[in-house]
Amino acid sequence: MSDTPQQLLHLVIGGELTDLKGFTFKDLDQVDIVGVYPNYASALVAWKAKAQSTVDNAHMRYFIVHLHRLLDPGQDAKPAT
Repeated sequence: MSDTPQQLLHLVIGGELTDLKGFTFKDLDQVDIVGVYPNYASALVAWKAKAQSTVDNAHMRYFIVHLHRLLDPGQDAKPAT
């Protein structure tokens, strides 16, 4: 068995939204792809840094996308009993 910790990939992405109640970016060409991270903790650090650096623009939002759930949708499901 490998000593390498399991990677649960997370993507940090953000940009200016058209509406604060939605998730539609104003300009997809301007979306900021911050990076892909091997776990939630490191993604959260990157998310906080980017979110705090854009605090003066109320329409800017950054998100953490759980890529591991897209790659393996059943991994979070409870086993059938």
